[in-house]
Amino acid sequence: MTTIRVRLTLIYSGLFLLTSVVLLVTVNLLLRQALDARIARLPGGAVAPTAPTPGVPGDRPAPLPELVNDVIGYQWEVTALTVGILTLVSLVVGWLVAGRILRPVHRITATAQRLSLSTLHERIALAGPNDELKELADTFDAMLDRLERSVAGQRRFIANASHELRTPLAVQRAAIEIGLPEEVGEIRDTLLLHNHRAEHLIDALLVLAQAEHGLDSRSPVALDQVVRLVLAERGSDGITVTERTEPFVVDGDPVLLNRLVTNLLDNAVRYNHPGGTVEVTLSRGVLTVRNTGPHVPRERFGDLFEPFRRLQTTREQGAGLGLSIVASIAKAHGADVRASSNPGGGLELVVVFAAAEDAAPSFETR
Repeated sequence: MTTIRVRLTLIYSGLFLLTSVVLLVTVNLLLRQALDARIARLPGGAVAPTAPTPGVPGDRPAPLPELVNDVIGYQWEVTALTVGILTLVSLVVGWLVAGRILRPVHRITATAQRLSLSTLHERIALAGPNDELKELADTFDAMLDRLERSVAGQRRFIANASHELRTPLAVQRAAIEIGLPEEVGEIRDTLLLHNHRAEHLIDALLVLAQAEHGLDSRSPVALDQVVRLVLAERGSDGITVTERTEPFVVDGDPVLLNRLVTNLLDNAVRYNHPGGTVEVTLSRGVLTVRNTGPHVPRERFGDLFEPFRRLQTTREQGAGLGLSIVASIAKAHGADVRASSNPGGGLELVVVFAAAEDAAPSFETR
């Protein structure tokens, strides 16, 4: 791919070379015409009557037309050499000038590549004359100001929604548990079940929103300890879970990483056969969760990480947010989530963190 700097260098050099060639060729042609006109006006036509050089018998001067041809030929040789040297000089100067002109563009690009939701406070703050590049940088800074205000407003909304939505559900659950008599036990259990599902859905939506808005702060997290903790806290549900982990530290949020592992394990248990198995491995920064559930068609891979998308082959239906939360948390930590079908049925989900990206195998990627 040809960069703008290369194209500008070629344009500068081409224009410089074109003007130099035109100038030198014009000067040579005009000089030739002027010399021919002067020779034609000399007495005796094309040859000047000159006496022999003293001390050199028989030495006679060359005819003027041949002398003119020699001079013009030498001038053309000098012109070709000069054009070649000027071409090299123009390429070097054009490359340096193009780089200096494009330096603000590189600064804008570097800032844009470095920005994330946790670094929206950074600005380009380009100094210099009020030209088109400074106008572009100022426009970019103004856009970042609006984006930072928008993200801050959304984060305040998430915090307020977390309080306003959870409080009524907690009061409702307490009223059901305390206020309903034992005689209506079936209705009481049904209301508590729906209340629990509503709380779970709200928690999942808030976690999803938090993950999609990036990380406010990062700290070293031992991912292998997170995996062991999640496995220790979760029941088997008739599913055999095996674990093999190696020490690996992730720079991120411990709560979100715990939710990532929890959702992967919940998904592997829910989308499984009765008495099936789940294999959890963490090796060289690659977290793999493999189960023995039903076959997942290749065309359904795109639905796995979309919110509120459910596979219809399960014995228990969730909210459809588990893997979408996994994908958002992974993205916030600079990781990649990959899915592939197991030959005997079931699914293999792989989370590849940035430090292990080069060593990761190839899978269907979402």
